[in-house]
Amino acid sequence: MAAQGNDPVSQPPRDDSQSGSFGGETTTLMPETASDLIEFEQLKVRLAEAEERARNHWEQYLRAVADLENVRKRAQRDIEQASRFGLEKFAQELIPVKDSLDLGVENAARSDAAALVEGQAATQRLLVKAFEKLGIVELDPVGQPFDANQHEAMAMQPSPTAEPDSVLAVIQRGYVLNGRLLRPARVIVAKAPGQGA
Repeated sequence: MAAQGNDPVSQPPRDDSQSGSFGGETTTLMPETASDLIEFEQLKVRLAEAEERARNHWEQYLRAVADLENVRKRAQRDIEQASRFGLEKFAQELIPVKDSLDLGVENAARSDAAALVEGQAATQRLLVKAFEKLGIVELDPVGQPFDANQHEAMAMQPSPTAEPDSVLAVIQRGYVLNGRLLRPARVIVAKAPGQGA
């Protein structure tokens, strides 16, 4: 009696569509292997797409770094030019004042006192106009309360008419540039008569 496993009648028929013969050996391509191959090809495509996106991002990063460096260099150049030429407006406003002073000095020997006074007054007006254009404001705080942030007390003097701790007189005017104190006004501060030092 023949063994059951070797009985050619009891074995299922072979499907030749999924098999192949290589060098005398028969191999069978299973459906799982085909799906793995398709998945592998899809992964290769996705990897190539991801590498392309990474390359694009890297190029964008390099461009952004270069742009940032250019902005930094441009800002540095602008700062250098601003510091170099920042006084240009100030200088342009002062040149007419210097011209007026030069004329006064040149004509001092040939002019009378009234003409010299008029020349000095004209020069002073030019300077005040230049200060206004530049945003420089003069501090002349006579009669105002003493403010240590804008005034420098040089002395205290009793006064029967002025309010105590108010500015009685200005020794030297102060100046403010666009709200920032350039020089405090030097003042004499009033105190009540009979008040100690």
